[in-house]
Amino acid sequence: MFKKKLLLLSCIVRVAGCATNKELVQHDTQQQEIHSAALENNNVAEPSVRFDDWQSIPELQTVYFDYDSYNLRQDSRHIVQKNAQYLSDRQDIEIIIEGHCDDRGTTEYNLALGQSRATAVRKYLGWLGINQERIRTISYGEEKPIDARTCKEAWAKNRRAEFKIMSLKK
Repeated sequence: MFKKKLLLLSCIVRVAGCATNKELVQHDTQQQEIHSAALENNNVAEPSVRFDDWQSIPELQTVYFDYDSYNLRQDSRHIVQKNAQYLSDRQDIEIIIEGHCDDRGTTEYNLALGQSRATAVRKYLGWLGINQERIRTISYGEEKPIDARTCKEAWAKNRRAEFKIMSLKK
């Protein structure tokens, strides 16, 4: 009787493991794509991020992302366009875009994903006509959550790119 239960349990674990393995393979593939994108994005010439006087201002709104993605959603594009208009009107501002993630995934994965998010926003700003030399990026991965809870609502708040002013040109 015990052997039958053990065999049944073993079969259940194997079946559940098969589904999990398939999901893991898909997730690993997505991780590799994000890491590759981050490496490609790092080839874009970008000034150093050696400042510590960054400040938030309400005119530059936060951009949010879907889970496991650095693609700009339609609502996010609209926000970046508003931010681009503000930056276009204020040529004296240099900014840093901070990429953030929720706490799911490894530290390395989240740092790469955060960098990809920040770089995607930077590239879109460039496409909108903002001089890339005015924009720096940094990834904090999961290090600076807005909401530390572990639920869908908190995770959605933490998947973001924030705009900070680094300096005013003189």
